[in-house]
Parts: sequence; structure tokens; C-alpha cells
Amino acid sequence: MSKKWLVGIAGLMLSVTLVACGGKSVATTNGGKITQDEYYSSMKETSQGKQTLQQMILNKVLEKQYGDKVESSEVNAQLNKYKSQYGSQFKTVLQSQGMTEKSLKEQLRSNLLLKQAVIANTDFSDKELKKQFKDYQPKVTVNQITTSSKDKAEKVIKELDNGKKFTDLAKKYSTDSSTKNKGGRIDKFDNTNSSLDSKFKSAAFKLKNGEYTKKPVKTQSGYQVIQMVNHPDKGNYKQHTNELKEQMADSKMNDSSSLQKVVKKVLKKGDVDIQDNDLKNVLADYLK
Repeated sequence: MSKKWLVGIAGLMLSVTLVACGGKSVATTNGGKITQDEYYSSMKETSQGKQTLQQMILNKVLEKQYGDKVESSEVNAQLNKYKSQYGSQFKTVLQSQGMTEKSLKEQLRSNLLLKQAVIANTDFSDKELKKQFKDYQPKVTVNQITTSSKDKAEKVIKELDNGKKFTDLAKKYSTDSSTKNKGGRIDKFDNTNSSLDSKFKSAAFKLKNGEYTKKPVKTQSGYQVIQMVNHPDKGNYKQHTNELKEQMADSKMNDSSSLQKVVKKVLKKGDVDIQDNDLKNVLADYLK
């Protein structure tokens, strides 16, 4: 998100009358002070100011209606995923987006609250749940070894066939520096994971506990050998209703039409009263 200083000629020539305006000062200059009232009046006329108010209103009503359904641990877990993904570049990425760790956590919580609103305001039929269940996979735990060539991956598989330990081979052969010293262990994942190569997931889900891929899996990362550590029984769709609803809600979060319908319901239930006449229609696009 880029930020620009929009300072026109009129902004540089502060009128002396600004000094006489009421309200607490936001800033002072040798040409006068800028009060909270002035700043507010200026900001509310901008699209950014209106968007900020819309988000603040939505956050308030979401927190009231669904705050007890989102744990701080869930927010922290998502935050830690970003930290793990970007590593030492995490703060730099935040700065490039004009964000802080605090504002990112607030955004993550807002998204989780909105997701709960989607779940609560959506009727999931048995037909839809069954359809989602076809692609459903519970979270699995695997180890993996990444190599730069097919020959080297085949060598790893041959050594596994001869009884060598997967963890030892990961340390010896894997080019993935983030997992090789952990025996190739990666974070648990299910069918909704978007960070892993689809070929990797497909090969992994076919494995039973203790099994490893007998042929190298060609992915964007290289040639990989995968070992299944824990593959929970899939069971039937009724046993995973909550997970299925969560997955379907994630899809609806990317559908602007579905999302707007949910936001409309949430705002109406929130009994919102805009007290500034100039902003009476700030929610019009969401409530129409």
C-alpha cells in the first residue's frame, strides 16, 4: 500500500483563523494549529476516510455478535504462519504494506470474525456438505525430502527401501534448509492448503501411515520424496460438519456477492445509527 503526501497550495497557506477553532490539537505549526474537528471534517470527505468508518462500524458489530467465537490463540496462530512464511523479511513486508504487527493482528481478527458471520448466516444443505466432502482431507502430518534432481530423489527412495531412516536422509540430502534438520517435517495441512504444490498434496493424501512415495514427486520445489507420519481416517461427512462448513465459508469469503449479503445481515442486526448527517449514507452500498 503506497502512501502519498497530498499537500496543495491551500494546504501550505494555513489561515490564521484555524487557531481559533475549537477542539484538541492534532498538530501545531507556526502558522496555526490543526484541531481534531478540522481533521475529522477533512477526512470524512475522502473515500479513504469513509472506508475507514465502514470498517470500524463493521468491526464493532462483528465483535459484538461473534467475538466469543474467535480465540486470541487463533489470531496468533495465523500471525505466526506469516512470520514463519516471511522469516527475517516479515517486518520489511509489513512496512511495505503500510502495516504494523498490531494492525495485521486486527485485520486477521476482523477476517476471522467475518468468517464466523458467514458460517452463522449461511444455510449449508446436506447436498452441499456431501459435495465438499468429496475433496475433503483431514489434516495430515508428513515428512519430505526435496532434491534438485530425479536421480538423487530415486537414490533417496532406494536407501529408504534398504532400511535407512527418513530423518537421517533428510539431513543428508534435502535442499530444504527450513525442514532438513527436523527430519523433513512440515506443518500439518489439509485439502484447502494453497501454499503446497497440488501434486505434492495429491501424492501425500494417497499414503497410509508409515508409507513413502515410491517415485519422486516433481513439484515447483524440485523432486520430492514424501513420508506419511499421520493420516487420520476420513470417516463420513457428518463427522466433519464443522470443518466442511469452515472450508465452504472460506470460499464464500472470496465471493463478493455472498459476502455482501452476509454483511448486510450483520449490519442490520447491529442497529447502526450514523449520527453525522454528512455520513448518513456511508453504509448505503452495503444495505441496498
